[in-house]
Amino acid sequence: MDTHYSTSHDEDHVPISYSPLPDLPDPAGPPAKGLRRPLKVFAVTLASVVFLLSLVALVIHQSPQTPVTVDNGGSSMETEGRGVAQGVSEKSFRGFSGRRLSFNWTSSMYAWQRTAFHFQPEKNWMNGPLFHMGWYHLFYQYNPDSAVWGNITWGHAVSRDMIHWLYLPLAMVPDQWFDLNGVWTGSATILPSGEIVMLYTGDTVDAVQVQNLAYPANLSDPLLLNWTKYENNPVMVPPTGIASDKFRDPTSMWVRPDGYWRVAIGSLVNTTGIVLVYKTTNFTDYELLDGILHGVPGTGMWECVDFYPVLIDGDYGLDTSDFGSNIKHVLKASMDDNRHDYYALGTYDSVNNTWTPDNPELDVGIGLRLDYGKFYASKTFYDPVKKRRILYGWINEGDLESDDLKKGWASLQSMPRNILHDNKTGTHLLQWPIDEVESLRTNSTEFEDVLLEPGSVLPLEIGSGSQLDIAAEFEVDKETLETILAVESDAIYNCSTSAGAAGRATLGPFGILVLANDELSELTPIYFYIAKDTDGSYKTFFCSDLSRSSLAESDVDLSIYGSTVPVLEDENLTMRVLVDHSIVEGYSQGGRTCITSRVYPTEAIYGAARLFLFNNATSVNVTATIKVWEMSSADIHPYPLDQL
Repeated sequence: MDTHYSTSHDEDHVPISYSPLPDLPDPAGPPAKGLRRPLKVFAVTLASVVFLLSLVALVIHQSPQTPVTVDNGGSSMETEGRGVAQGVSEKSFRGFSGRRLSFNWTSSMYAWQRTAFHFQPEKNWMNGPLFHMGWYHLFYQYNPDSAVWGNITWGHAVSRDMIHWLYLPLAMVPDQWFDLNGVWTGSATILPSGEIVMLYTGDTVDAVQVQNLAYPANLSDPLLLNWTKYENNPVMVPPTGIASDKFRDPTSMWVRPDGYWRVAIGSLVNTTGIVLVYKTTNFTDYELLDGILHGVPGTGMWECVDFYPVLIDGDYGLDTSDFGSNIKHVLKASMDDNRHDYYALGTYDSVNNTWTPDNPELDVGIGLRLDYGKFYASKTFYDPVKKRRILYGWINEGDLESDDLKKGWASLQSMPRNILHDNKTGTHLLQWPIDEVESLRTNSTEFEDVLLEPGSVLPLEIGSGSQLDIAAEFEVDKETLETILAVESDAIYNCSTSAGAAGRATLGPFGILVLANDELSELTPIYFYIAKDTDGSYKTFFCSDLSRSSLAESDVDLSIYGSTVPVLEDENLTMRVLVDHSIVEGYSQGGRTCITSRVYPTEAIYGAARLFLFNNATSVNVTATIKVWEMSSADIHPYPLDQL
């Protein structure tokens, strides 16, 4: 949910007339821990405890413990996933097919998987934000009845710092004909007068996606507890030529000098994902603009569209209506076909209602992604207090629905990320956890100039590895780097199709192992891989390998995620990794490339979760400097409404 303060292709043939809906009557209607005082511990060298082990032997040749299994007696997958039948993206992890054996999870394992400092509801299933009278408000898609997708309502929580949260009563429920099948994604716009306009997609009683208006019942209430739905909803319906289930997710609105406020909505024509733009002056009557803002053939339905400006020569965020010669506009869309969030930088022409990407090869849906792991349906909002643009992403599970039902909850929000234009490359955004995350840091341990020889694994003595903030820097021996001949296979390296951290090569992989046990029968490598092409050029990859993350191999996602990351000549390789039980968020080179992973170990949990450095390259030494903070739990609990 966003917030605002103050050639011939398929898309050329989008008609602009409305196809109105018939008039329909209204139907009857584990405890958080406190912060601890930081204790800093520094270590200069650990050469004496380096284990010269072969990681490839550990990962490939080690025989995993045989799990206790239960025959489920049939297919682990439904023929059609949750949400698909109602015209939205797949909402379940569907990595398996056919008969399978299920791991015998314990209640202790389920309890460990719940995160400590990421926001998630007390129970059940969830899927944005605004700032009002001193509070950050988070509205989220929520199923109050079950840990699977369905019965979508709007959950509501508030925070002073986007770290510690207070649950509030449901903000909106599906109780009118225009949203009876679900109160879906929406966005807030805060007008110069301070009024709040909320647009959201409702799935009607006839399964038609429409845009509805809501507003606070009491604007002077800092908690915004009660919301009123506009009596003449819907305010926008699918135009002629747009399918009834391909019209959803309004953005925050922005105003141009002509006095019109504009809002973007995701849609589809044939196989071309498109963005439609409407304009209004009174927020109840909307006019569809001619043409489309942008579209990319072959990318499928675009949902959860986001559109906002970024400053190309500064270090602060912009209001959604800001405009100028030193500004680029980001167009982001969530791809219904593959459940990834893509973005591109470009130029916005508000007069002609067009947005043009800087680089057509990096267009929306075919170029850069916000995150190369589990990260979807993201939304940004402008924080007027600290003049920054904040990004939230929905993080789905990587286990089975049956396990989610047993543990009683599913999915969560990413850590809030500060968004900036990468002024050094000019091609990327920079995503970085907001500064408030650092308030959870407690004990710190630093390991400086640790030499990692080829094939080495180094345990780091930091206590439990379940809740960590890790900052690591790696320096590759430059003389070796320049003299090593290119490996032909490196020219086509890809994280997802590689052998992961087990795939040894001349210049990688090397990095850290998180959520690993002492025996390394479970481990999750976050690593760099340098590929040298035959022309002497380099590509650096940032990857997250889940292939050995859990002994419950039949029940969880074991993918290898990642992509290239630009590394400039004067830069060493850097990563920051947040570990919070079953979620691992990785940021490389200041946030140019990010990866979010869901991890479900069975042994590397609680006090048995360990942290290691490793270098599985065959021919290059790597020097690592790493600082590790233990992280306290955020205070997330219901608001004491009885004290109001």
